[in-house]
Amino acid sequence: MLVEKRGIFHVRKCVPPALRSVLGKTEIWRSLETDSPSMALKRSHAIIGEIETLLESARLELGGVVDVALLHEVGEVVRGLSVRVPVVKVEAAPVAPRYTLGEVYARFMDDPTRKWSARTRLAYETARRLTLSIMGADTPMENINRAACRDFMETLRFIPKSASKRYPNLTPREAAGRARAEGWSDLISPANINIYLNKVCVVLNWAVREEFLTKNHMRGLRLADPVAKQDKRLPFSDEQLRQMFTAPLYRGCKNDGNGYTTPGHARPKGTRFWIPLIGLYSGLRLNEICQLDTSDVRMVDDVRCFVITEKSLVGSTDKSLKTRSSERIVPVHPKLLDLGLVSFVEERSKRGDAKLFDDICPGRSGFRSTAFSKWFGQFLKHAGALRERTSYHSFRHRFRDALRDARVDRDISLAIGGWGTSKNAGDVSDNYGRGYRASVLFDELAKVEFKELSDFYV
Repeated sequence: MLVEKRGIFHVRKCVPPALRSVLGKTEIWRSLETDSPSMALKRSHAIIGEIETLLESARLELGGVVDVALLHEVGEVVRGLSVRVPVVKVEAAPVAPRYTLGEVYARFMDDPTRKWSARTRLAYETARRLTLSIMGADTPMENINRAACRDFMETLRFIPKSASKRYPNLTPREAAGRARAEGWSDLISPANINIYLNKVCVVLNWAVREEFLTKNHMRGLRLADPVAKQDKRLPFSDEQLRQMFTAPLYRGCKNDGNGYTTPGHARPKGTRFWIPLIGLYSGLRLNEICQLDTSDVRMVDDVRCFVITEKSLVGSTDKSLKTRSSERIVPVHPKLLDLGLVSFVEERSKRGDAKLFDDICPGRSGFRSTAFSKWFGQFLKHAGALRERTSYHSFRHRFRDALRDARVDRDISLAIGGWGTSKNAGDVSDNYGRGYRASVLFDELAKVEFKELSDFYV
């Protein structure tokens, strides 16, 4: 690239990591000896060519694949650089190996420099299966051009929701083709499509850095999303909360099994009873709740708290956090204490359960939240509380509004909810100290109340 330094234009070229041991540098700078942008542009072409020749000679020295057209005659010295270009015979040039998209994707997934959380790896594995199905695992990397990337995006646009389950005999491309031809409307959202595009873009960026690909043609491809960010997930309305917490599960049901939707005399206070209430009164993410150990509900500075962490006092290895700011303590709301949460925790602990909600099956994904989320969707339907753009995560949105209504300090709200701030939003002082004391958080959290629900559950 052209860089202006002290009024003079220079060519700056980053040395690929694999060649730095030969050249002994990470960047190459060459002065163009002019302050004129137009003159610098003219002079840069020859200089860039010389630098590329130098890089090719370094690749040759390492025994790599080279472009012989860039190499000069025997003994010629690239101007201003100390490396001589060796003799090269065209017939001796090695044949470049052909890497396929499937091979490169596998190398990306196995890259030891990446620290994967279980949830992140699962997301990339899901994206890999879809990408290879559409673009082809055996497709040579040189064929991943702009047209191929646009075709991938166009195919994604017409894939039906839950296509693999609803149409198990169709490939994603076949399902998309049928949906497009027949005008199906129940398609995956632009937001989900952009998530897939972003993940594939990360893979191709890595492929460029590792020199499996010369350019990432996926970069910049993104669908316009008609739904505003703040409208993607709505908080539960007052009516929805009333419908949920006046359902038989909270007012009296047949049993805590399949009879939870049938009115009866049983008042089970088990997993299904507690997880919605914890979400409402603490704002914890569903996975944060479902993965709790019994020892994660404990006293911190004389305050009963949920301790949200990947660390375990009982040897659990299934916990993961969404972000770095997710690790935190959240005091147990007084309402949860009044309803008997501590007794529930102690009961589970006494019977030897390591997990607080051990009766939720982790399933193939390894996340208990997946199974509970499916059940909760059915619960909303039976309670008459099912609405568009609401799900369990709507508790977290409603909790954030409740913090605002209670005039809880913004910094304390962020600390309780585990909401990170942008890199430029905070001050250096934010990185100092240990954060708010549990007693301070408890006093503020206690201000949160849902008056319309005070008589709706026991």
